[in-house]
Amino acid sequence: MSYEEIQVLSAQAVGELLAVARTEPGDIFVVGCSTSEIGGFRIGKESNAEIAKAVYSGIMPALRERGLFLAAQCCEHLNRALIVEKAALLPGAEICNVVPQLHAGGAFATTAYENCERPVAVEHLRAAAGMDIGDTLIGMHLRDVAVPVRVSVKKIGAANLVCARTRPKFVGGARAVYDDALSGGDIKR
Repeated sequence: MSYEEIQVLSAQAVGELLAVARTEPGDIFVVGCSTSEIGGFRIGKESNAEIAKAVYSGIMPALRERGLFLAAQCCEHLNRALIVEKAALLPGAEICNVVPQLHAGGAFATTAYENCERPVAVEHLRAAAGMDIGDTLIGMHLRDVAVPVRVSVKKIGAANLVCARTRPKFVGGARAVYDDALSGGDIKR
């Protein structure tokens, strides 16, 4: 698969996800991306900066257009820390001291770091939506109630693609009344 095809598929997938995700400007969008898996190799074995750049180039225009912040998940060697713009953090957020590298953090996190104005690493964020490219396990960085989103793109290269949005929790029990606009249409009446 060419880098152009990877970029196009990444753009298509993020566009379809954002069409239903109900994100708001300032929300965080997490991406876990195994460039090894995209290239047809086992996760963590063949990091590829060019593939990372293609995915990044495909995703970022849609995020910028909607005023969303990218949180790029690092690999397990950095405990799946996240690279994000410092502006995305709440005051007092605790940052980590690490700079991702091709083989310690991964190609996608390294690409994000190189393209941020003020990159920082954090251990925890609660993203509004996200894309898991290559079974990277982004669930730990999503808000509590994640909802799978089926998009037409099932794979980018050889990597599986799983997308998710989140919604607020339903609380209150049988007598509670819920706002369907907040739930994304999840209310069963």
